[in-house]
Amino acid sequence: MDKKSELNNAIKDAMKSGDEIRKRTLRMVMAAIKQVEVDRRISLDEAGVLSILQKEIKLRKEALEEAKKANRPDLAADAQAEINVLNAYLPQGLSAGELRALVEAAIAETGAASPVDMGKVMKALLPKIAGRAPGDQVSALVRELLQK
Repeated sequence: MDKKSELNNAIKDAMKSGDEIRKRTLRMVMAAIKQVEVDRRISLDEAGVLSILQKEIKLRKEALEEAKKANRPDLAADAQAEINVLNAYLPQGLSAGELRALVEAAIAETGAASPVDMGKVMKALLPKIAGRAPGDQVSALVRELLQK
């Protein structure tokens, strides 16, 4: 079953069980997916759906930080609950060692030698790690290894 179908079924289950946080969160994600599909006039594949899930988690993490700064524990709790719901639909993340091994393999595969070649490495690497590691973490590791 693809992720979009899984998310739609989860919305139905949340509606049946009366889980308002799950229902609201998943509806927002499906709206974001639909918006991208309409804007680009395409149907998103698994990697596209996973990237939107990661983007939504990132937005909620930012909201969580802002709520903590504003001393709003109610908003922080809502954001954390939404993050927990969304994390359930992402594949198992890569450990630091696994990510480093994939980055080193991509660097060797592309023959990259300096930070100028970062684009080549990222292009080869991103399809392999889709949805299993945050993009900013990956790019920082690639930059670090290329500067050695």
